Amino acid sequence: MSEREGLGFETRAIHAGQPPDEATGAVVTPIYQTSTYAQARVGEHRGYEYSRTANPTRTALERCLASLEGAAHGFAFASGMAAEDAVLRLLPAGSHVVIPHDAYGGTYRLVSQVFAPAGLHFTPTDVADADALAGAWQDGTKMLWVETPTNPLLAVVDIAAAARFAHERGARCVVDNTFATPYLQRPLELGADIVVHSTTKYLGGHSDVVGGFVAVNDINIATHIAYLQNAVGAVPGPFDCYLVLRGLKTLALRMERHGTNAAAVVEMLERHPAVERVRYPGLPTHPGHEVAARQMSGFGGVVSFSVAGGEEAALELVAATKLFTLAESLGAVESLIEHPARMTHASVAGSPLAVDPALIRLSVGLETPGDLVDDLRSALDALDSN
Repeated sequence: MSEREGLGFETRAIHAGQPPDEATGAVVTPIYQTSTYAQARVGEHRGYEYSRTANPTRTALERCLASLEGAAHGFAFASGMAAEDAVLRLLPAGSHVVIPHDAYGGTYRLVSQVFAPAGLHFTPTDVADADALAGAWQDGTKMLWVETPTNPLLAVVDIAAAARFAHERGARCVVDNTFATPYLQRPLELGADIVVHSTTKYLGGHSDVVGGFVAVNDINIATHIAYLQNAVGAVPGPFDCYLVLRGLKTLALRMERHGTNAAAVVEMLERHPAVERVRYPGLPTHPGHEVAARQMSGFGGVVSFSVAGGEEAALELVAATKLFTLAESLGAVESLIEHPARMTHASVAGSPLAVDPALIRLSVGLETPGDLVDDLRSALDALDSN
């Protein structure tokens, strides 16, 4: 049972796992900047021995974010990739995993360049297509990896259907919930076994921290993840945990505004002659719109679109905006623009996951919506006139 069950999302984001400090009454969870803890006698302590194993600031983050995901157990990691690494280590040697054909480039690199040489088998496929998924399945498949919405194509996967498909075949379903966040989507409630996050993105929300998270309900999975978290040691420091905790307190408000601003940007992009195609789950024309509307409470702040003129035009555009900063990452208060084929997804060039070089990805921030629309329109107008 998640902590403070029955209270609203916003209330839990502010209070779950974060009672006033017992020693001082501090309302904000202290940054316990310590590596070790005094013991009264050998083996007799107050719940903490060494900060790789556990730290009070990290405990507060883990309890709060687990509550928001509706999870019984939560584990913080030093990055989203460290969180994914721990989950993939659950697989027995020689296992097979199905991953999205448009997965995040870092996920593909981890699977193909780190785990595959060690004996993991994998198949990229369209996870949203039942026939394609069935065709990719093997006798040794032990895990189905889902992103929804995907990065950067914003495809939508029916989580309940994917989890049911995996469970019927004795496999686990993992969902990367980074783009949606638990405010918009809670995969465990839809049948997923494991949820992973890059807390670097919307959960931290301010481009000032790198982190990851794993949320589960199953005690056996939780025990294994806890062991890996301690044994491998890819844990966040207390200050990083504090920053993510701070971000969670405003997550609901920020996600509402991200969605509002993204909708305004999408409306302009749909009408501009220099834009060939807009990808956003909130569009009724999006092939996954109905599923997104059913399993999400909003459509998020990431927008992708393709420009006429191919890669040359895309590179010109991403260098021309003034408010949209050319940078990797996403999910923070400021708006970002990037060229996936050359930036975040360069690692999948030449693979089945290669990205259209005309594609541009936006992380729509919290600025005044009209200013963002004008900035993009001006850059597109200049492109269209060339």
